[in-house]
Amino acid sequence: MAGTFILGETKVRPGTYFNIQKKGGNAAAGVMNGVTAVIFRADFGPLNEAIELSAEDGYEGTFGTALTTDAMKEAIAGGAKTIIACRVGNGGTQGSIKLQDSDSTDAVSITAKYPGAKDFVVTVREKLSDSTLKECIFYAGTTEFEKVEFAAGTDEANALVDALASSKNFKAEVIKSGTVTLQNVSQSQFTKGTDPQVTNGDYSNAFKQVEAYEFNTICVDTEDTSVHLLLQSFINRIFDAASLTQAVVAEKHTVDLETREAHAASFNDEKMHYVLNAHVNEQGTEIDGYQTAARIAGMIGAVAANSSLTHTVVSGFSEIKEKLTNTEMIAAEKKGCLVLSYNKAKQVWIDNAINTLITPKDNQDDGWKKIRRVKTRFELIRRINTTSDNLVGKVDNDTNGRATVISQLQAVGDAMREEGKLVACTVSESSAYTADGDSAWFDIDVIDKDSMEHIYLSFIFRFSTNE
Repeated sequence: MAGTFILGETKVRPGTYFNIQKKGGNAAAGVMNGVTAVIFRADFGPLNEAIELSAEDGYEGTFGTALTTDAMKEAIAGGAKTIIACRVGNGGTQGSIKLQDSDSTDAVSITAKYPGAKDFVVTVREKLSDSTLKECIFYAGTTEFEKVEFAAGTDEANALVDALASSKNFKAEVIKSGTVTLQNVSQSQFTKGTDPQVTNGDYSNAFKQVEAYEFNTICVDTEDTSVHLLLQSFINRIFDAASLTQAVVAEKHTVDLETREAHAASFNDEKMHYVLNAHVNEQGTEIDGYQTAARIAGMIGAVAANSSLTHTVVSGFSEIKEKLTNTEMIAAEKKGCLVLSYNKAKQVWIDNAINTLITPKDNQDDGWKKIRRVKTRFELIRRINTTSDNLVGKVDNDTNGRATVISQLQAVGDAMREEGKLVACTVSESSAYTADGDSAWFDIDVIDKDSMEHIYLSFIFRFSTNE
């Protein structure tokens, strides 16, 4: 016979008994890197709606490449694997076109699903390989944007409307019913729509749209400091609801340097990052302000908690258009600015991976000033929270139940220590508060790691040439 056994148990009857164990731990809870939320303007696409996009699939098919969609391009170039995209604005009108039948009578009305000034043209033609089908092809400029096929014959209006019923970009209505054979057209121009307007209130609305998602970093497509303040207010509000994110902003080089430094210092926030000298050459194209901020947001979001971005080369940045002196860089970093500088090979890198926190609060140490330390601490909090949430209502509030909580939370700390993110982590019951009723308190004592970023060398020379 066969059966199971518990370790240490001996059976009475002869036979084979088996036991199931596991090797290694479960998947680490709450590990999340490479997710960046981007608020931007576009000439097409869902408006005031957060859309999760993978870097692999891209954003172009949903929003195109116009206006400030390049913020997403920069975030992806910085390492973002997932974009929480939200097109910002209000109002605007949709583009439209009417297709005629063989009698030159309007037969089908096609309207873009979203407002915006994107230039659309449409071609209707017989499918070359099958005369029983027709193709309706939409182009944005010279690029094919969408294509559907429908049955050729005497009911083409209904056939085309049915084919477009599942389109994510266009909607169609029958104008003329009955027997309809649509005219073939080539590159027929849509009546152009108009882009939405954008106000500060629209940015606040966009922040609400992305709030339901978890993301490491967030950036906006503007250098407007009033929007930057709204962004800071937003990330601090969601922090209170356990949403741990970091924001990156920048202004253009045309703003006085001292003014920019003052704006950075005024944040004094471990969750806010200010790129000071954002005017750079990127593979032959000059970018500035929000574009560089988006690149850094992608980098911060993607970097592992056991790594530092200090002296990390920014791929593709070939020249700093606003070069700072050593004295200027020291002064700027004292004011919480993230500064770009050159390494010995004249590559552009992050001089010092810091945020805008200058004066820590009473419950903060100086570690909160550094990007690596904040990433580590946010990851630990997220993983601990995820693990403890899974235990809520599942264990008794007694000695054994609290021991279970301690054991599972300690496992998270031990895992992060093995991953090179922590020096030590100890979980224990609170000595200040006594468990009672349905509540229990725990202390998590943490020593997190840092990178060696200041190396001091003392050279000792002597006049004598004898050893």
